[in-house]
Amino acid sequence: MDRKKIHRKRTMLYFINATNEIMNKDGVKSITIRNIAEKAGYNSATLYNYFENLDHLIFYAAMRDIRSYPFSLKNLLENTRNAMDIYLTVWESFCNHAYDKPEVYNAIFFPKLDRKLDLYIEEYYDLFPEDLFQNNGIISDMLLKGDLKTRSMTIVQNCVDENYISQEDAKKLNDMSLLIFEAMLKRVIMDKVTKDEAKINNMDYLISIVKGFLIKDYDFCF
Repeated sequence: MDRKKIHRKRTMLYFINATNEIMNKDGVKSITIRNIAEKAGYNSATLYNYFENLDHLIFYAAMRDIRSYPFSLKNLLENTRNAMDIYLTVWESFCNHAYDKPEVYNAIFFPKLDRKLDLYIEEYYDLFPEDLFQNNGIISDMLLKGDLKTRSMTIVQNCVDENYISQEDAKKLNDMSLLIFEAMLKRVIMDKVTKDEAKINNMDYLISIVKGFLIKDYDFCF
């Protein structure tokens, strides 16, 4: 990495770490350009040399905040037997992490950004390649996908390939599972359900939907 890129990365990390600290202490809604700049030790104008706007910085800070997720998922996937195991395990792990930090995951998967999400993902991992999980094809493939719909479809398609779900029903299953997650995440953020209730309900509803689409036997003791 050349000196210019090293300097850029270092300066961006000051802003990202400051945002992370505020995010985890007081929540995403409390983040402002001013309090980030003060904590990072820069003036507000400097921030715009590295980020398009506040939402861009919050997105990067949120991405930095979930680095532990793919590593914990790797351990869980080691015990899976088939594509349906993988599908449900990924969703269960995702729910456990997302509902523990609902504002962070909302900032990543439902951001207010000007360009396609894939471009921000690509730029983030180009700047922080150490955050990209390299040792599992499924995990790496999902991480590089921008929107949640495309990420989830990756593991749905594996279920189609192993004849658990028909190709015709793949899109329906994917859309319905994402609708449940998005609605449940917003309920958690609005304090209408607890995090634990959201985790249990999300998986309960998801399994009910999967059972309606299954075209061959599956043991749900995954």
